[in-house]
Amino acid sequence: MGMIDMTEIRKAVVSDAENILKYCKAVGAESDNLTFGAEGVPITLEKEQAYLESILQSDKQLYLVAVNNNEIVGTAVFSAFSKARLSHRAEISISVRKSMWGKHIGTRFMEQIIDFAKHTAGTEIISLEVRSDNKRAISLYKRFGFEKIGTFNGFMKIHGDYVNCDIMRLEIADK
Repeated sequence: MGMIDMTEIRKAVVSDAENILKYCKAVGAESDNLTFGAEGVPITLEKEQAYLESILQSDKQLYLVAVNNNEIVGTAVFSAFSKARLSHRAEISISVRKSMWGKHIGTRFMEQIIDFAKHTAGTEIISLEVRSDNKRAISLYKRFGFEKIGTFNGFMKIHGDYVNCDIMRLEIADK
């Protein structure tokens, strides 16, 4: 019998800031799928706390964490654009610890993001960038109806090598 996955998905709160920064270093070290490596993200604890606080007050942004055994094992960020001409659009980014790959955390993140986009943010188009060779992530996004609209050659540069990313978009129906 398989273990029941007890991972909780919830909105990030200000007190998560320190653990999120630690998570970024850990997840960045595990694969080259993200825009950062083992150095994590260059944000101070205070800035991260302020960022999380501002998102909690917003109906155009969402920051979700996956928590397992009191440890953050995944994050998902949804950010709608604030400029008038772009405000129908939002970008998303998802990451999950390697040890938790295949446990449907990405799927649960996507369900909540799309629900938020439709019912809270009023978003019409969601876009994302994903490594062109990240088959797992691409297949997740396709399951939710995302389509590849192009490839950005040289989107990232890792260890001196250019890495291509696919740009994908989802048009949200029944606005």
